Amino acid sequence: MMSKARIFDLSLFVAAVGIAIGTHPDVALNYTYLKAMLLYWVFASFYFQLRIVTRSGNSTIDYAISYTSSFGIFAGPLGTLIYEICYRFTVLIYKKKTKTADPGEFLDTFYNIGSFTLGGTSAYYLYTLLYPVAANFPAGYWLLFLLVVCVTTFLSSGFLVITFALSGDIKTRKEALNLLLKSRNLLDFSKVALTNALLLRLLQMEKWEMLIALFLLNYIVSLSFFSKSQSAQHKFERDKFEQMAYRDFLTGSFNRAHMDKMMKELDHSGECIGIVVADIDRFKKINDTYNHAVGDKVIVDFADTLKSHLQEDDTLFRSGGEEFTLFLRNKSFVECRSIIEEIQNDIAEHSAAAEYEDQMIKVRYSASFGLYYYKTDQNTSMQKGYVCADQLLLESKKLGRNRLTHKNELAD
Repeated sequence: MMSKARIFDLSLFVAAVGIAIGTHPDVALNYTYLKAMLLYWVFASFYFQLRIVTRSGNSTIDYAISYTSSFGIFAGPLGTLIYEICYRFTVLIYKKKTKTADPGEFLDTFYNIGSFTLGGTSAYYLYTLLYPVAANFPAGYWLLFLLVVCVTTFLSSGFLVITFALSGDIKTRKEALNLLLKSRNLLDFSKVALTNALLLRLLQMEKWEMLIALFLLNYIVSLSFFSKSQSAQHKFERDKFEQMAYRDFLTGSFNRAHMDKMMKELDHSGECIGIVVADIDRFKKINDTYNHAVGDKVIVDFADTLKSHLQEDDTLFRSGGEEFTLFLRNKSFVECRSIIEEIQNDIAEHSAAAEYEDQMIKVRYSASFGLYYYKTDQNTSMQKGYVCADQLLLESKKLGRNRLTHKNELAD
């Protein structure tokens, strides 16, 4: 049985065909029309490559450059229907060949034909009705086109809202408004209105060379914008991938992989650095007493506490389960020690909040620290410095936990 959404989609197509054939306004399907249709068809097919694609539920939305208003006014309902059939089936064939077509792409094609033909038809009748009035005002022609573009754009968006509501891809009024108003602003409307107004003027004067030049100019500008957008998107994706590769998912701190990378970068840099290895005391007991979800909350709280005391040049890593490592740079030994003591005081004064057995609880915990302060050189690598800091952490554990054990190589 055909869904309500598909029935609505096909009803748009039937309505578009009925209006185009039934009204048949004074538009001659002559040589001038055929040249105009060929130009729009070719350039619209090129512009299709520069579309912005988004998804709403199981459906795909293409935000392509639209010249429906100018061609609809020039060609009328019947001329627009013929153009839309040619163009939309060209898009369908392209998607089939490139394997980018959705499962229901064939029926979507009829929706697009109906929707855009009705948009072009509304542009034709609105323009025909209001042009005699607009022509009497300064810039009336351009303002009329702005109105036409606004009406046709919201009409097209309204059709989308209805079909998505019927298919269940949107369920609330807020989702409908978001789709209706998505990426709509006066600047976008003005750009489309100005371009379509110029195209219609050139069509009416049969200035074919200027018409092609305008299409080419729009294509070049759009291609440049599209290329920059793609570059920005690729950079964002690379940065996001790198962030995922070097970040700990639970705490947002850098992970061991990034720590190893940074140690190589700092190796033999000749700078004085404080390497701190920190560990939550008796963490297994917390997990055994409550559960791992509570344990994770304690780890996150510990990480947040450590981050809150770091300065611009400092870096925090989650180097193990409940173990963290800090690189304290451009500081004296006394400054490094002072930072750890402040962290210890902060931990002693608060608890980690967690949900356990349907209620919020406060979990108190402590931590032990090992601080190794030295100058990186040929004799002591960062890896060796880290091992020394880890040994100092073990000393803190042996001495009773909840304490800092430190060593300042530069004082020896």
